Amino acid sequence: MGHPAHYHNFKIPIKLLLEKGHEVKVVARAKDVLFDLLSAEKWDIEKLTARKSRHKVGLVASVAGREAKIFKICKKWKPDLLAGTDLVITHVGKLLGVPSVVVNEDDSNAVPLMARLAFPYATAILAPNCCDQHPSNHKKIGYESYQELCYLHPDYFEPNRNLLPKEIETSGKYFVLRFASLHAHHDGGKAGITDELALQIIDILEPHGKVFITSERPFSNGLEKHRLHVHPADMHQVLAFASMYIGDSQTMAAEAAVLGVPSVRFNDFVGELSYLEELENRYKLTRGIKPDRPGELIELISKWVEQPNIVDEWKIRRSVLFENTISPAPFWVEVFEKLSVKPR
Repeated sequence: MGHPAHYHNFKIPIKLLLEKGHEVKVVARAKDVLFDLLSAEKWDIEKLTARKSRHKVGLVASVAGREAKIFKICKKWKPDLLAGTDLVITHVGKLLGVPSVVVNEDDSNAVPLMARLAFPYATAILAPNCCDQHPSNHKKIGYESYQELCYLHPDYFEPNRNLLPKEIETSGKYFVLRFASLHAHHDGGKAGITDELALQIIDILEPHGKVFITSERPFSNGLEKHRLHVHPADMHQVLAFASMYIGDSQTMAAEAAVLGVPSVRFNDFVGELSYLEELENRYKLTRGIKPDRPGELIELISKWVEQPNIVDEWKIRRSVLFENTISPAPFWVEVFEKLSVKPR
C-alpha cells in the first residue's frame, strides 16, 4: 500500500482472506493518512518510510529502495502471491518466482510508468472491464464493477449518522469540497481547483447549507474556516450524507458517485479515465469539467444546488448501477486464491 485509497481498496479483501484462513502481510509506505488508517487494524504490517522526490533520480532511488526492502521481506516470509498497486511487486515476484497481481483502475495512458515498468512483469492485472490496459490487455482479469465498490458496496458499507463529527451533525444540509495534492508521478502538470475558484463555489453553496473542505494541500486563510476535521476512517460517512461533492480528486468523485451523491470533478484527468467516463456517461452519477472551463463549473453547481429532489434522482441512478455491477471484494479474493503458488 502506498496511498490511503489502497487501504480502503484492500481492507475488505484482507478481511475475507483472513476469515478463510489465509495469512496476509501488509507492506505500507508513509503517504498522507495511510498509517493513521492502518493503526485501527490488527494486521501483520511492515511500515516503510517514503522518500519524497519529484525528480526522476529521486523517484528511481525510491523505487530501488522499495524493491530491496520488499525483496528482503519476501525472501524471509515466502508469500504465495503478491498483490497491490506498486510496480515493485511485479519485479520482486519475477525474481522470486511468485505470482504478482497489479490492482489497477486507471487506463494505461494515465499511468505510463506502470504500463511500461510493471505490466510486462505482472502475472495478471485486475481491473474493471471498462479500463484499457494496453499493451497488456491479454493479462487483464476484468470485472463489471469499480474499485470503490470494494469498500462502499452495501454488502460492506452502511451509512451511519452517529459516526458524523459534531460539526456536521448539527449543520443540516452540507456540501463537501476536496482539494487533492496533485503531486503523484502521474499528476505532473495537472491543474485543479484554485483558492479563488473555491471562494466562488462557496458563495454559491453557502445560502443552501454549510460547506466543508477536506484537503491534501494548504490553502488561504479565507478557506481555513471551512476545513473539515474528521478522522480519515469516517470520511466516507461524511460523504454519504453530503448534498453534493465538488473536487479535483477523481477517487473521491467516484466514491461520491457510487454512494449516490451528485459529484463533479474539476481537473485535467477529465476524459482520460474510463471508469469515471463510464460513471458519467452510462450511469449519469458524476460530471467532469476541465480546469480551463471554470465558468461551466460555476454554472453546473448553480444549477444542481437549485434542482429539487436531486439526491432522490441520484439514488435512482445508483440503483441502476447496482443492477449492472458486482461486489468486487469477493471476486478479488477468488482471483488471489486461484493465482497463488498454492491455489485454493
